[in-house]
Amino acid sequence: MTTDVNRAPSISVRGIGKSYSGVSVLRGVDLDIAPGEVHGLVGENGAGKSTLLKILGGAIRADDGTISFDGEQVTIASPRDAIAHGVSLISQEGALVPALSVLDNVFLAQWSQRGSWIRARHDKRRLAELIELTGFTVDPAERVDRLPIGVQQQVEILRSLARGARVLALDEPTAVLSEHEKENLLGLIRRLAANGTTIILISHFLDEVLSVADRVTVLRDGNLIRTGKAEETSPRDLVAQMVGREIDVLYPDPDPVPADAAVVLSARGLRRGLVQGVDLEVRAGEILGIAGLVGSGRTETLRLLFGADKATEGVVEVDGAALKRGTPRHAMAAGVAMVPESRKEQGLVMVRSVAENVALSSLPGRRVGPFVRKKTERDAVGEISKTVDIRAANPAAAIETLSGGNQQKALFAKWLLRSPRVLLIDEPTRGVDVAAKTQIHHLITELARDGMAVVCVSSEIEELLALSHRVLVLRHGRPVGEYPRGTTPETVISAAFGDQEVSP
Repeated sequence: MTTDVNRAPSISVRGIGKSYSGVSVLRGVDLDIAPGEVHGLVGENGAGKSTLLKILGGAIRADDGTISFDGEQVTIASPRDAIAHGVSLISQEGALVPALSVLDNVFLAQWSQRGSWIRARHDKRRLAELIELTGFTVDPAERVDRLPIGVQQQVEILRSLARGARVLALDEPTAVLSEHEKENLLGLIRRLAANGTTIILISHFLDEVLSVADRVTVLRDGNLIRTGKAEETSPRDLVAQMVGREIDVLYPDPDPVPADAAVVLSARGLRRGLVQGVDLEVRAGEILGIAGLVGSGRTETLRLLFGADKATEGVVEVDGAALKRGTPRHAMAAGVAMVPESRKEQGLVMVRSVAENVALSSLPGRRVGPFVRKKTERDAVGEISKTVDIRAANPAAAIETLSGGNQQKALFAKWLLRSPRVLLIDEPTRGVDVAAKTQIHHLITELARDGMAVVCVSSEIEELLALSHRVLVLRHGRPVGEYPRGTTPETVISAAFGDQEVSP
């Protein structure tokens, strides 16, 4: 069977089950999705949401159950099969070719041809039309590996639309987008659905899901708990169904910073690429938030502080001593750690075990010559895993088998084993459910309470304002405002867009 490309199919899954290393991720899931609807899929990390989407998108195969389109059973054994049926999966991990341009990625393996000749001009016009349709701001000639993660996700959406996808399965599509970009994407989802495209949407932003979805399905521990109309559901209802209990979703209050607290981290005149003159100071026990639109230099500033990129100008000091060589090795030796934006690409070794990943950054401290003190390592990993609440059936399991939330907690654990003086965090709760998000928020405030200096970048303005003592706003690589705790989100967003400007 080949789905009519001009019509989204009705989708029916029955008895879908999937296990990894003997641990059930999905248990007999039955679900129906109507043509042209926006169907929200919510649940805690590890509930099975992404696994179900990957099965529909052909990235993995179910152990049990069937999938039917328009009442006819189909086999989806690969992404190629899914695309043939009009299904396109856009996952958290991404599936682009980093060294190729935006244009090449969008039309990879599907260039317009006349005979043996590729019609590049025709495809450039097609891409321009798609960019206009979506409202994205993307340079077709730019290499993908030079784009922020949020823009890379836009490229994946463009590629799916270029392939004529009638079912878009979106896994956390707004996780790293600014508020303005989120609104654009949600508007695009509404327009696509109105034109007959089916959207299956995973998001931990429950208000977002309810604002665009026709129906919402809740998964918990691999079981389907409920499917209901979005208009009859509240975020509090979803949270209770997701975790099986009421939880406190309020942000913890950080302790005030003592007036005599020492400056632990400082930077003066940092410049490189997007970053065009950043000055900042962070004291012991202080959480400094950095806000700005995608492309404002937020992530790039953290990379310069950590030495992942070498500044062309400026100086970074830790405890008053300058980092003479801008490298991660020297930053780590000075007590600086960094939780990066992409745990898959920059933070974890996905094919290695949970224990190996957690132990990796502090390995030199447990070596005796060429040997590693394994008992010391097991004890240290076990203790820090309990502290951050990593939920893994077996520490020897590959970390890629863990949910996104547990992978994120493992990334924190990896750096906390080094007992850093400074912790740089880029998108602390990206792709993390409500319960895990609350845990990470409490962890960050506890670290500051213990005297650590924290610098945090987040696309969620409310998260930054709730966690931080101060928020520094960047625009075009320059600080344009510094705001105290209690500032409204509207004020910070206005500064990021350039509607107002306040000297730090």
